[in-house]
Amino acid sequence: MNILGQNAVIDAKNLCLTFQTADGPVHALKDVSLKIGKGEFVSFIGPSGCGKTTLLRAIAALEEPTGGSLTVNGMTPDEARRNRAYGYVFQAAGLYPWRTIAGNVKLPLEIMGFDRAEQERRVENVLELVELQGFGKKFPWQLSGGMQQRASIARALAFDADILLMDEPFGALDEIVRDHLNEQLLALWARTGKTIGFVTHSIPEAVYLSTRIVVMSPRPGRIADVIDSPLPAERPLGIRDTAEFIDIAHRVREGLRAGHGHEV
Repeated sequence: MNILGQNAVIDAKNLCLTFQTADGPVHALKDVSLKIGKGEFVSFIGPSGCGKTTLLRAIAALEEPTGGSLTVNGMTPDEARRNRAYGYVFQAAGLYPWRTIAGNVKLPLEIMGFDRAEQERRVENVLELVELQGFGKKFPWQLSGGMQQRASIARALAFDADILLMDEPFGALDEIVRDHLNEQLLALWARTGKTIGFVTHSIPEAVYLSTRIVVMSPRPGRIADVIDSPLPAERPLGIRDTAEFIDIAHRVREGLRAGHGHEV
């Protein structure tokens, strides 16, 4: 998707982030520049420690950049957080075992002060979105890992933020469940028009889901390549066997190899 001429929802310019540790500074991100337009599905892929999760956390105001600039909806990430600009899905579902699924999904709505009727309406809507209608009264331990992660997505969607940030949400799941959730996520994205930032270690997952794929180099994390996907919006799982899909996956793999040339 070409976003030239559009206002970027997420705009990073020469972004740097260094952690100070007892063993000395750790340069997690260096000179990262990227624009993400409204309604894009952008995946971040790279080796462990390349800064892709750190970049997502910086967008979410969970980490503080040490150089460059970063805006979300034209605001600082902290201002965007206070304006409820995004929902965040972590690697683990992070559901409270003593709360029902509906209770877990409802939690951010309670914190934000929505009245009870509005909470119930939103919970019902988002559970339907992630195909968990009828499971609201169950507890997390009564659901499979994939269903728990869908409940986590529902919780992130409950307050209807325009941006959804997802940090390798399906990484711990088996391939069959992961494929199904990939299909469901694409369908959810098509229905809602959210802007999605998605961290993954999986080349097929990145290619299958994304409008653009950001390939990152080893630490300090830099952008080695940004790949626009020519795949159609409708993507059955069988598209992964097509020559076009395999060509994109090959370019991602080459980008990952080339990125190692930046390693210091």
